[in-house]
Amino acid sequence: MHVGVIGAGLMGHGIALVMARAGHQVAVHDPVPEARAALMARVAESLATLGVEGAAASAALALIRVEETLAGAVADADVVFEAAPEKLPLKRSIFAQIEAAAPASAILASNTSVMPITSIMQDLKAKHRALGTHWWNPAHMIPLVEVVSTEWTDSASADTMMELLAGAGKTPVRVAKDVPGFIGNRLQHALWREAVSLVERGICDAEAVDVVIKASFGRRLAVLGPLENADLVGTDLTLDIHETVLADLENRAGPSPYLRALVADGKLGMKTGEGFRRWTPEEAAATRARVARHLQRLQDILQD
Repeated sequence: MHVGVIGAGLMGHGIALVMARAGHQVAVHDPVPEARAALMARVAESLATLGVEGAAASAALALIRVEETLAGAVADADVVFEAAPEKLPLKRSIFAQIEAAAPASAILASNTSVMPITSIMQDLKAKHRALGTHWWNPAHMIPLVEVVSTEWTDSASADTMMELLAGAGKTPVRVAKDVPGFIGNRLQHALWREAVSLVERGICDAEAVDVVIKASFGRRLAVLGPLENADLVGTDLTLDIHETVLADLENRAGPSPYLRALVADGKLGMKTGEGFRRWTPEEAAATRARVARHLQRLQDILQD
């Protein structure tokens, strides 16, 4: 299968890597020359992180080509993945170009974390072949891809995408209704909203929030989902807990003023040295490395 990827950055290079490792021909375009120039080295580095080197790495790299134009990247594509920044006008513009240049049979997929796919694809002429694929960061290490259908997406396009992703070793999940955040980020940010609120209300500090999650239910989450857990302890106990706690959980409609103040003060997290917590460059690098090692160990265990 021929796969086009628009975007050679964090997500795009990971998508290209996954598709190439699955044996597909991959063409990648990015409007930024520096991103195009760095793509192959970036893919090689990510392959090394996965422990893929030597002949296996060379075989994957040989299936990836860099195209200077968007039209060149999608001209022979069976599937196109857009991995551009989370800006709605930009994504709409890209898909207008993709639809004009790609084969009429190509499936068109937008990678976005929270933006409704309907709003991205609404101006396309052939909406039936357009859908969303929410890859998680890093795309080459996190198994899940959420496949999001709009009201126009036909079942054949969604089925083909599910089969393509499963064949590439991913864990695709079908999202039948297009809502902001899909499944994963709605769940993740519901947790983050309460975590921010706990700090904002002075109940604990940010470190305590992180320790509680990592040292308690976080340890179960990889093998026991929340609804499995509810069934495990019993829906009756779950109801009793909800009767007591839900009324006191954070439920305002907008973002936390505490979070807004952090951003306004330039406290943007690891990239500025302070967010909810303070970070030295060494601490930030160590955290990223720890996450990568953990994800790789999980992948190795699942492969065994």
